[in-house]
Amino acid sequence: MSRLRLALFDVDGTLVDSQGHIKASMAAAFAAEGLAPPPDAEVLSIVGLSLPNAIAQLAPDQPPARIDRMVAAYKDSYAAMRGADAAASSPLYPGALACLDALAADDHVLIGVATGKSRRGLTHLMDLHGLAPRFVTTQVADDHPSKPHPAMVEAALAATGVAAADAVMIGDTSFDMEMGRAAGVRRLGVAWGYHAVPALEAAGAERLATEFAQVPALLHELWGE
Repeated sequence: MSRLRLALFDVDGTLVDSQGHIKASMAAAFAAEGLAPPPDAEVLSIVGLSLPNAIAQLAPDQPPARIDRMVAAYKDSYAAMRGADAAASSPLYPGALACLDALAADDHVLIGVATGKSRRGLTHLMDLHGLAPRFVTTQVADDHPSKPHPAMVEAALAATGVAAADAVMIGDTSFDMEMGRAAGVRRLGVAWGYHAVPALEAAGAERLATEFAQVPALLHELWGE
């Protein structure tokens, strides 16, 4: 009997291009405290971390109480942008749906999510794009330490019963690759997201996809098939 495999996807910058909402909400969080917003490149560099960690990195000299207020302001701004144009503002990357459907059609492949988003944020995106039925496990920042801590991946392995050697973390940031390496799973970096390819390779990416059409074949390479 063939053993089960797990393809574990990051969300922002991997499945969905949500940078418009992320940058606008971060600017709103800083403005709420009378602070100048950080450059866009700095904002994108922390995508993948849990929100409190991300804001603390962008505003390292601010006290915890102020960070907490900025987190709340970010969430309020992000929620306010969830409207009729949300799908256009946070689109799936080209080929994402076809890739997920191809993997879901394989009885020996399970699909999951490991994201720095909140449960509320992930549910919104899943509903927006009709993705939920494809995923058997969804690990979010509400329940775990921030990436690159391996807890999200370890929880996904426990939930699915898949061995670490048969799981692949797919993501666009060094945090995804470091998390996967810490959990002992294989790592597939994607080049269309928010961190540069050299950063992915330095963090432990074993393969690199430049378009979604390559992902299934690269996964099977990592699974030794």
